[in-house]
Amino acid sequence: YYNQSGNTYASWSWRANSGTTSTNTQGDVNSTVQADPSGGFSIVQYTGTLTSGGVETVGHGLSKAPSMVITKSLTTTGNWWVFSDGGTSWNYGMNLNVHDAEADKSGNGSMSAPTSTVFSTNWTDGMNEGSGKPMIAFCFANIEGYCKVGSYVGNADDDGIFFYAGLKPAFFMCKPIVTGNWRIQDNKRTPYNVADDTLFPNHSNAELSNSSNEIDILSNGVKMRASDSDFNQATTFIYLVMAENPFQYATAR
Repeated sequence: YYNQSGNTYASWSWRANSGTTSTNTQGDVNSTVQADPSGGFSIVQYTGTLTSGGVETVGHGLSKAPSMVITKSLTTTGNWWVFSDGGTSWNYGMNLNVHDAEADKSGNGSMSAPTSTVFSTNWTDGMNEGSGKPMIAFCFANIEGYCKVGSYVGNADDDGIFFYAGLKPAFFMCKPIVTGNWRIQDNKRTPYNVADDTLFPNHSNAELSNSSNEIDILSNGVKMRASDSDFNQATTFIYLVMAENPFQYATAR
């Protein structure tokens, strides 16, 4: 899946903390965190303890509240959960591995929005299930000019909507909150507009490139150039966009 002879691959990489981790005790559950607060990204390992309904918080190691949290069990076959500011609320999540609409998980324990120190989990597969099961979370906080999580409403027209992100996206992921595919586009597989090379995280399909997937990657956001339901139907979409490493975070001398 990542080095088969003759295949071409895409990789999206986030700087964390050079492999250095620390123990975080700010939540109900202790966590092991690798964090880059300047880039708004952290990797969080923790152990699930809930065996029935309830809520527990987990420390994320960032200096501000994350706007998107992606979680997965490390030992159990099951869902990738995605919760974000762009959804109906922080009790509504979607699965990165399927095209289903958002689901209200408050019946397993009502979760609060993340704070500058912790995010909430409840008794849900892939988030906090079973005593002693190891979990992983990827947290993204909004950083001006670098990382933006949000939502937009499509218009179902080939002259599609534009959403302002305040940065030039290098990576763009979105999904409607109703049934519909996740999709990823970037500026490496399609370096010039119109961009149409698309991958679908919830499918094993090969990259798709056609007029139904056309967008413009602009200096300050994304413009839709098709009415495709996966990114421009008349409903709410959540999105994550990342800029190339901007100057203020450059590591070269």
